[in-house]
Amino acid sequence: MLNGNYPARVRIVEVGPRDGLQNEKLPVATTTKLALIERLADAGLGVIEATAFVSPKWVPQMADAAEVMAGLPQRAGIAYPVLAPNLKGFEAALAAGAKEVAIFTAASETFCQKNTNCSIDESFVRFAPIMAAARDAGVAVRGYVSCVLGCPYEGAIAPQAVLDATQRLLQIGCYEVSLGDTIGVGTPGSTARLFERLCASVPAAQLAGHFHDTWGQALPNILTALDFGVATFDNSVAGLGGCPYSPGATGNVATEDVVYMLDGLGIVTGVSLERLVDAAAFISAALGRAPASRVARAWLARQQGLAKPA
Repeated sequence: MLNGNYPARVRIVEVGPRDGLQNEKLPVATTTKLALIERLADAGLGVIEATAFVSPKWVPQMADAAEVMAGLPQRAGIAYPVLAPNLKGFEAALAAGAKEVAIFTAASETFCQKNTNCSIDESFVRFAPIMAAARDAGVAVRGYVSCVLGCPYEGAIAPQAVLDATQRLLQIGCYEVSLGDTIGVGTPGSTARLFERLCASVPAAQLAGHFHDTWGQALPNILTALDFGVATFDNSVAGLGGCPYSPGATGNVATEDVVYMLDGLGIVTGVSLERLVDAAAFISAALGRAPASRVARAWLARQQGLAKPA
């Protein structure tokens, strides 16, 4: 049951430019990606996942990773982590100037095989040279665990499987682990059971929530995670995103929706909702569709209503 003992401040990791755009079928211009990142920085977001150093054969949308890195707005206090799932990707990210990378595994063996063509154990074998190179280069590494509340192939996932993957990522040197409800099937009940198990063994300060909104439960799941002291959440502007290995899964919960909720709770994020909605409107227009975010839609509808002649 929620007790309302929430953190006073929440750190938002904006994943729209990478996780949000990577599954778009039509190419998104590098200039559009950089313009989006500029607007997100203007909104006050201090962590913006910029791109991914992955094979353009498998993720063509990220083929311009080096160009994105070269054009990032250089501002004090803003971090631009990138995804680098193997040593080749890490070396390319390092050459492009990355200061932080993310690696990923899963709590589901089947999903890990489908997503990365290797087992969970094999994924950690791949991580070893990345972690060694990151230590030598002074690059921070964040870990991701997919399918923490459900898998499209295996169904419900045991919290112990999530804990095992989380502890392994922390043990090899990840400073934080982001827990992904990849297909968005979690509920406050399953989220509470997960964090009850994890927080008995892992400090909440080393955990982050990464909720998709397929079944409309992302916001209540965030509230539940807040109740366990989790104070970092991955969100995607305009609700962009999806998962190619999870048919029908929607994007991450929209950053605007999360900020609106946190503002209402008096929790500090440092993010301007007005400027965030501007970023959502910009990228949605570029993609030719309305924002998935309810807050963005309501905000923009209100603006249009106010703009009408009396």
